[in-house]
Amino acid sequence: MSHSNFPLLEYDPAPRAVLEPGHDAPGLRLPENCAFPFLGETVGDYAREHRLPVLGEFVTITKRLPVYLVTETLCLCEAPMGAPVAASCLDWLIACGVRRVVAAGSCGALVDLPENAFVLPKRALRDEGTSFHYLPAARWIDLDGDVRGQIEGVFAAEGLPFVETDTWTTDAIFRETAEKIALRRADGCGVVEMECAALAAVARFRGAKFGQFLYTADSLANAEAYDERDWGADSLAPALRLCLKAASEE
Repeated sequence: MSHSNFPLLEYDPAPRAVLEPGHDAPGLRLPENCAFPFLGETVGDYAREHRLPVLGEFVTITKRLPVYLVTETLCLCEAPMGAPVAASCLDWLIACGVRRVVAAGSCGALVDLPENAFVLPKRALRDEGTSFHYLPAARWIDLDGDVRGQIEGVFAAEGLPFVETDTWTTDAIFRETAEKIALRRADGCGVVEMECAALAAVARFRGAKFGQFLYTADSLANAEAYDERDWGADSLAPALRLCLKAASEE
């Protein structure tokens, strides 16, 4: 490796790090399929309602994230907001045996999309930092075609329409300026979120499969009149159900 003027470009492909994911969970073996939804308390409420047993926990200084057993081949873990911690949690899940992941979460609309519309990204723009530690620098990362096809199949079986578009993954929700939004629209991004590119990079680096669908919450389509709407609240329960179903499809 050599120094760069931009540290994020100093990619190291070494498969092992000094601190490895799963170091704190020796012997924990999770099911190969995992639903990883960014749905907050909806996940815990579902686990309590269905009395799902806890297999283990991803522990951070601010929160403990239980991993629930859904079936012999499927586990469920609430995904934490933001690329760095979400990617770390996913890396830990993979280290503990997960090989196929379906994520679900909200996004901001950059174009004229109604609230609670389902979105299936084809690729993610890497405007965050985490993915550059897992893969060489590039503008885009494609999502896994097999998992994406399985998500499409679930939506088709449910008779649910969805929008196909690229997504803009960014770390800085309060720096989504009018000029940046215009650039991202020109790139072909119809929505914005905070984690997709990083999660796809972690999965690819570790040899796992990853797919994600989103639902529209707030709207940034009009730079003069930001609209938080109802943050896609009506999509929380349906998104969890669809995520579990897509994650269980093989």
